[in-house]
Amino acid sequence: MQRLQFLSSISGLVALSLSGGCGDDSCGPGGAQDAGLLASSADVVLNYGDITSGPNHDCPDPDAPDVEPLTLQGTQIDGPGLLTLCIPRPDLLQKGELQLGTSVFIIDLNGEVDACTYALERLRPVTGAVSATGLCDNGTNPAGYALTVDGALSLKRTCATAMDTIAVTFTGTVAIAATP
Repeated sequence: MQRLQFLSSISGLVALSLSGGCGDDSCGPGGAQDAGLLASSADVVLNYGDITSGPNHDCPDPDAPDVEPLTLQGTQIDGPGLLTLCIPRPDLLQKGELQLGTSVFIIDLNGEVDACTYALERLRPVTGAVSATGLCDNGTNPAGYALTVDGALSLKRTCATAMDTIAVTFTGTVAIAATP
């Protein structure tokens, strides 16, 4: 009899792990680093990290009034820049990839490198995808999660009095710390 109880316990654990449940072992950023979300081209690299995520009700989806949106805020590493993203449906991010620019909004992306300032160019479309691993409880689990971005966007560059627009990739995987 004891052998059957032991096998029953193992079967239950296997079923839980195969179901993708969000137990303590599956929540969290895994091996993701605190920085490394890059807006970059041959001309510039803006590195963002120390990103926190919390339910701030900044970009609610009217079609999902019971889902609390997530606001993600981070800083430029080695610079004064800021990054703010908003995810209206973290429940969908928990299930799979979302589109950058239409399902994950860039609210603010700016930075400074070599006496030039950079800011998101809003007239050109943002493209790409966003996914998460270790995301539990719609992003509110204290363990946090890892966010992966693979996209492209344009930045306005200002160097003294010269201004232009440059295309950059927006890529990387970073650890996200959940805040209440």
